Amino acid sequence: MTETVDTGRDQRLLLLSVWASAAFAVVSCVWGALVGSSMIVFDGLYSFASIGLSLLAVAALRTSRRGPDETHPWGREEWEPVAVVVKALALGALSVYAIAGGVTDLLDGGRDVATGWALAYAVLATAGGVAVTLAMRRGRGGLVRAEAAEWQGDTLLSVGVLVGFGIAAALVGAGRPDLAAYVDPGMVVVVSLAFLRVPAGLVARGMRELLAMAPPEETMRALHDTVEAVRDRYRMREGLVRASQVGSRVDVEIDFVVDDGSTVRTVADCDDVRADLHDRLVALGHERSVVVAFTTDPRWAR
Repeated sequence: MTETVDTGRDQRLLLLSVWASAAFAVVSCVWGALVGSSMIVFDGLYSFASIGLSLLAVAALRTSRRGPDETHPWGREEWEPVAVVVKALALGALSVYAIAGGVTDLLDGGRDVATGWALAYAVLATAGGVAVTLAMRRGRGGLVRAEAAEWQGDTLLSVGVLVGFGIAAALVGAGRPDLAAYVDPGMVVVVSLAFLRVPAGLVARGMRELLAMAPPEETMRALHDTVEAVRDRYRMREGLVRASQVGSRVDVEIDFVVDDGSTVRTVADCDDVRADLHDRLVALGHERSVVVAFTTDPRWAR
């Protein structure tokens, strides 16, 4: 019993991320080199890394949608959290590299930056980041959600850059270009440290799925509510739910305990319960694989 997410839309959104990352990468690296900003160059390197990682996400999504076969009887959705973890580790490594470079520049006396052009870049990058983040949030798959989190982090980075270059421009206007030189490498260190929470969160979520742990609390609550509603309707004694999430697939096992007071008597009655469950689970909007069992002995439901 499976409901599929809108794979076509997710693939289009991932490709949008690829093209947007490519545009940001080229603009950032050229702009950063021209104005002498290591912060803007870091933003460009981040975007270059995102291109390859987004293509990896597209490949993982297409692989996971091939469906089950003899070698993958439950499907290939595990490729989705694998791609998320690889993406997160790569972004974390890039952030650590940027921190090391920023500290080096600070120890060397800072970096002179053309603050006016740097401010213009920060405004453009912030607006573009907000637009792409909002577009990516339309997706429902785990890979697209990871991509949206990445773009949100990049947008917050751009906001930090905007504030930082505003401070640098104020210092230059106040006749303290010596202090303004420390703003650019200082931003690299502060923003990179703050951004590390994004890949850390993605790794944690990806590992939960690779270990087939329970889905998010709201998903479990919706499953429990659905099962309770069906149990009440057919007057069954108990309804127990077990669930795990791997990528966009939620695997669910439901065990109903029936007794003399239940309306479930025949195999046909069991199929009616399954059909009712199917309709209710489809309405929840998640892709899921569901096994439904019936027993009169509570031991077999534990």
